[in-house]
Amino acid sequence: MRIQGAVIREQGQTFAVVVVKPHVVQSSAAAADAIRSFAPVFGVPIVLMAQDSRGRPTFYGRPDIARFMASVPLHAVPWREYTVN
Repeated sequence: MRIQGAVIREQGQTFAVVVVKPHVVQSSAAAADAIRSFAPVFGVPIVLMAQDSRGRPTFYGRPDIARFMASVPLHAVPWREYTVN
């Protein structure tokens, strides 16, 4: 499976942002499952990001990281594709 994501180092913190479908961030159980499934791939705290039909992002994960990411323009994030088995 291929996923879109980014590993970010900011203010002494390293974390990952992973793109998911909107229904994942709308369900805390689905979001928790997704974070658990991606944890071995990245080995750092994970925040999920989904976009609505207008492209507006919603972040789910550690509140401090989610708040920070809400202030970052999406074009400034170093997105890349990861392969997950």
